[in-house]
Amino acid sequence: MAVTAVCPGSFDPVTYGHLDVIRRAAAQFDRLVVACLRNAGKRPLLDVDERLALLEAVVVDLPNVEVAAFDGLLVDFCAERGATVIVKGLRAASDFEYELQMAQMNARLGNVETLFLTTSPVYSFLSSSLVKEVARFGGDVADFVPPIVAERLSRHR
Repeated sequence: MAVTAVCPGSFDPVTYGHLDVIRRAAAQFDRLVVACLRNAGKRPLLDVDERLALLEAVVVDLPNVEVAAFDGLLVDFCAERGATVIVKGLRAASDFEYELQMAQMNARLGNVETLFLTTSPVYSFLSSSLVKEVARFGGDVADFVPPIVAERLSRHR
């Protein structure tokens, strides 16, 4: 039986930490849907179309990975895609408490299990927020994001 998983996030922008989790999850499942959140409550630096295009560019070498946007409940998106697993990356213990509550709610609402992958230690400090801050002030983000993402961020200074 083929297993589909969903790896959700805002990916504003996608970082090497995100890619670490995506690549490792793709190796574990038959199909992985990277779900880019459309969140009207947030003001992203990159619009959803830019984020989708960047995600598609950086996962092009992963044949079992697809990219899609979603809004609303993640469990509804999972049901639409036939996903039975949600994959979430954890950078630090501080991420766990909030993610655990979401995992338990998703299990209750949609009968979907959550698998936590710890981010590789080399990326444990990395967040999209920090990358955006460095990029906003003209700092070099080449060690934190793929080249296509760094180039796109340079346009948003």
